[in-house]
Amino acid sequence: MSELKNKRIITVATTGAWPTKENTPNVPLQPEEIAEEVYNCWKEGAAIAHIHVRDDADRPAMEFEKFAKTVELIRAKKDCDIILNLTTSGGVGLSEDDRIRPFYELKPEMASYDCGSMNWQHTTVFENTPAFLEKLGALMREVGVKPEIEVFDPGMIYNARHYLKKGTLTSPPHFQFCMGVAGGIAASTKNLVFMHDCLKEVASDATWSAFGIGARAMEILYTSVAMGGNVRVGMEDNVLYKKGVIAESNMVFVARAKRIIEEFGAEAATPDEARQILGLR
Repeated sequence: MSELKNKRIITVATTGAWPTKENTPNVPLQPEEIAEEVYNCWKEGAAIAHIHVRDDADRPAMEFEKFAKTVELIRAKKDCDIILNLTTSGGVGLSEDDRIRPFYELKPEMASYDCGSMNWQHTTVFENTPAFLEKLGALMREVGVKPEIEVFDPGMIYNARHYLKKGTLTSPPHFQFCMGVAGGIAASTKNLVFMHDCLKEVASDATWSAFGIGARAMEILYTSVAMGGNVRVGMEDNVLYKKGVIAESNMVFVARAKRIIEEFGAEAATPDEARQILGLR
């Protein structure tokens, strides 16, 4: 693995659950748009695509048919070897079965594992009960899907330790630090360093990535690269390329992340290199 120490994985989150065409006409929302955007992001240097889908009215959804079509269209691009990471949380108030079915039947290499409940955006509760997390971990092990352990505050890191000790989650784990969401930890260099220190205490063999939402997104991007971590970019987290400027596409976020990684003296990992780093099947 020594030859991979200077590699940084870029994850692109093209769609998410919140942006609409009113927020930006450039966000991809339906399978054909998402697949084309993922393909172009792969060409720019993304190694992982984090996939959300929408219903026919472009509302957040966990509709299996939308996931199946999106995955089919991406996999049909024979030269594209990007790692697929399906969300298990396409919105709030969704049934457990709907959240589970896409990864369980489509068997992507990764899927999100949100490691705790939280007050979401000061408006509602994003619910991930202990029973659901036990079930989610067991089913991911059953079908060979690696959890991306999403943590929105330090408590969720220690929650993950509980599930690692129980065997619900297996080592080496991969964490995604989600920073700047209202209801979770703020996006700042100080907080990222603290989150990383907590992670080292919980799982010294863990890999990690981070992103920031809003005005401090670039701070988290730069700091993650400097700390040896991986990065996530895309319209799920930010629709502005810079203050007052709507991003033309998800590709511009990926291209910028790759430039920053290279300017730092590192390299963007290819999908196959990311597979080695993450220990994927």
